[in-house]
Amino acid sequence: MTNWEHFRVPRVALEERVDGTQLIRPLDALPPYPPRLGDIFLRQAEAIPDRLYLAGREATGAWRKVTYGEMGRLARAIAQAILDRELGPERPVVLVAENGVDHALMAIGCLIAGVPFAPVSAAYARPGQGFSKLSYILELMTPGLIFVDTWARYSGAREALHGKAEIAVAGELPAGADVTSFGRFTQTSVTAAVDAAAHAITPESVAKILFTSGSTDMPKGVINTHRMLCANQAMIAFQWPFLEHEPPVLCDWLPWSHTFAGNHNFHLVPWHGGTYYLDEGKAAPGLIEKTVANLREVSPTMYLNVPRGYAMLLEYLERDSALRDRFFKKLRFVFYAGAAMADSLQIRLRKLAEEVTGEAVPLVCAWGATETAPQATSVNYPNRVPTCIGLPSPGVEVKLAPLGDKHELRVRGPNITPGYWRRPDLTAAAFDEEGFYRSGDAAKLCDPADPAKGLMFDGRITENFKLSTGTWVHVGAVRLEAIAACAPVMEDCVITGHDRDEIGALVFPSVGGCRSLCPHLPADAPITKLVAEPAVRTALADGLKRLAAEGGGSSMRIARALLVAEPPTIDANEITDKGYINQRAALKTRAALVEKLYADPPGADVIRLNF
Repeated sequence: MTNWEHFRVPRVALEERVDGTQLIRPLDALPPYPPRLGDIFLRQAEAIPDRLYLAGREATGAWRKVTYGEMGRLARAIAQAILDRELGPERPVVLVAENGVDHALMAIGCLIAGVPFAPVSAAYARPGQGFSKLSYILELMTPGLIFVDTWARYSGAREALHGKAEIAVAGELPAGADVTSFGRFTQTSVTAAVDAAAHAITPESVAKILFTSGSTDMPKGVINTHRMLCANQAMIAFQWPFLEHEPPVLCDWLPWSHTFAGNHNFHLVPWHGGTYYLDEGKAAPGLIEKTVANLREVSPTMYLNVPRGYAMLLEYLERDSALRDRFFKKLRFVFYAGAAMADSLQIRLRKLAEEVTGEAVPLVCAWGATETAPQATSVNYPNRVPTCIGLPSPGVEVKLAPLGDKHELRVRGPNITPGYWRRPDLTAAAFDEEGFYRSGDAAKLCDPADPAKGLMFDGRITENFKLSTGTWVHVGAVRLEAIAACAPVMEDCVITGHDRDEIGALVFPSVGGCRSLCPHLPADAPITKLVAEPAVRTALADGLKRLAAEGGGSSMRIARALLVAEPPTIDANEITDKGYINQRAALKTRAALVEKLYADPPGADVIRLNF
């Protein structure tokens, strides 16, 4: 175990301008870093060839394990196969795949060859969305090669995939399919062309393109250069110096099509010579059980997840002592990102850790975006403010620019994207006149008198709305306060009320929390039964009353609530691959429920409070 003394906290300076702009600059220099990411993989393949690098489940349930030496040999062969096909920026590689060993090897091969690649959310290739986003991405990318991890999984998307480029498929191939076996890539004989291509990569070369979720429009392809990715890992190494002599062990489900796992986690492990166990589970009903099963076998040294993932995992940790012991056995710290974590959830995590280990396990978080590779700020010091996002990482400048009654969080540094793939219009709009990336998030100093206490997330500017009274509602703040006030009933919620008289909420219940209020029901009682229980409805109403009593007037009072038995889904874009609620997409998908919430008179299932 560890304490906060093992972390290095960046030092900052504050500059305040007459127009209300605040600049927070790091005082620590960013350590030197390699010019290209592929060097890291090749260096470790030579230095620690026998150490386990990657393990993923096979169809039999056994672990498929790859050492660093095997990774280097296979990735170089793949790089040669990529170069043989004369792929490059005009004909990049698109990966349509879940996390997996072959997926990782293909990505590393691209990094070594210097050919850009785009890992695409596997959800875009599953039925339910009409494949419009997948078709758009393929048209934008003009790939020379498409990698698919299994042909059977994406049978519905074959029409969208065929005819765009050569298709390489891992695993078993169907008879007569016009595709290439991935095995031909790993068996390619390597020539001097691989080393020549690797050495020709510059820091400004495009390493990959990551697509944002695209909640209201088509996804945007964020350019990720080798400079961005290497600089970001150097920042992390500066803040977590113990990794230099303690290689990390991860058990991770977060998707590589998003920046949290695809950049932060995927590059963190080889940077420090660690081991990456691929968790085929997810933070979703029916899949969280796979995560639990993997954590019965693997004791991570750090655990990285989103708040929704911790909320679901805690229900298992709290009732299974053997699982708890295994989980906390080697754990250095708990890390979360993607969304703010409710105070009630943090308390439960800390309590469990102290029960098992006898000491506090640091709870670390960070803020960033796909455009920042991803980390731009981090909390590496004791903190009890749920919305604190910490201090700028070395090399990152933060600007808080006045925008209405908020301050937009803008960032500049070597980890920032140069723009969007083949979209100069979007690129021009993403940066201000000083070259700072405009995040669309609002932030403020935790303590205006002491910038060293860090920044506080202040909501998404684009999610906020006005009531019919003209009162602004800051969705992020209301949501977080509501989750805390309505524990243990509420796991998450979607805030409603645009152009209406009062705030409402579609409430996604915590199954474990609701069951704790209903001991008279069977342990496997369905959620449809739980949300109708008087004890659950009363607890939710009491929580909303507590929220109102905390003050803030109509901008913080939720006057209507509807418990929703059907959980948010990835396929409908209501929940991102990283596991947090997409507010705008959920409002669109559940428009009928919003109308039901505001019906006059309200239905019997609507909880209505009169303030």
